[in-house]
Amino acid sequence: MPAGALIAGLSLFSTALMGFAIQRGATCTVAAVGEIVERGTAFRLVALLEAALWVAGGLLLARQFGLIMTLPDGVAVSFWTVGGGLLLGLGAWLNRACVFGAIARLGSGEWAYSATPLGFFAGALSIPLLFAPPAPVQLDEAAMLTHLPGWLGWLLVPLALWRLAATIGRPGRTIWHPHEATVVIGVTFLILFLVAGPWTYTQLLADSAMGMAANIGFRVALFVALLAGAGLGGWTAGRFKSRRITFAEIRRCFGGGMLMGWGSVLLPGGNDNLILVGMPLLQPYAWVGIAAMCAAIVVALLIERRWA
Repeated sequence: MPAGALIAGLSLFSTALMGFAIQRGATCTVAAVGEIVERGTAFRLVALLEAALWVAGGLLLARQFGLIMTLPDGVAVSFWTVGGGLLLGLGAWLNRACVFGAIARLGSGEWAYSATPLGFFAGALSIPLLFAPPAPVQLDEAAMLTHLPGWLGWLLVPLALWRLAATIGRPGRTIWHPHEATVVIGVTFLILFLVAGPWTYTQLLADSAMGMAANIGFRVALFVALLAGAGLGGWTAGRFKSRRITFAEIRRCFGGGMLMGWGSVLLPGGNDNLILVGMPLLQPYAWVGIAAMCAAIVVALLIERRWA
């Protein structure tokens, strides 16, 4: 089999499995922050952070084995970083799901969430027409992860064994529990990172809106694989049920997606890109952006609960 076909097949399979895990684990930043507000626990948020940890550790191990890849450049932290994170949070709250959660909802047959990526694209396309934010300042230095010793990646081995034992040892708990599902997301994204580059669907939408979508056919195929995996996850879990679409839902999802699209341009990056690329590479802007996003969701949920 030609190397190109093997890489394409592995990339599509990894992306489909990532979509499956997103749906089965009901992965979503809004749900993670909602758990903190409603229950005072942070299991889902820790799980999302662990996904970033698996990507980081995997990249360190890849360097140990001589797998050299080009890492994305970071950007300087600024006022726009915080503003973009706040817009991401407000958009996710309005949408009732972040960009991860929108994929999970689509995998359950909630077709109104098809308006979320459309709104995201419209936001990335329209923000230059509304005002001219300054271009993010690219950092010259390498990602902070490259300064860490590669042997740190081996620390993930006992963590993996512990996670496996915890899953097996608990009756009724499966690999698709939210915490374990985010491990699958991190590992499958790592494989995709190594064989095809750090693909995220929000980056595809943002690049397309700004006319910079190179290799568009393959990247769209990955998006289709992500949706197909999420749909299979919903169907195999018995969650897939086609739901009637209302105008109010379309308006809410499109509006939430547009706000997240605006935020992704200012940061830059959607929360999937921040969690799976920026945070594992220890880029400060990604950590600041996610913190601002979570803060905005917390405030919005508290105000909503008070008014309710």
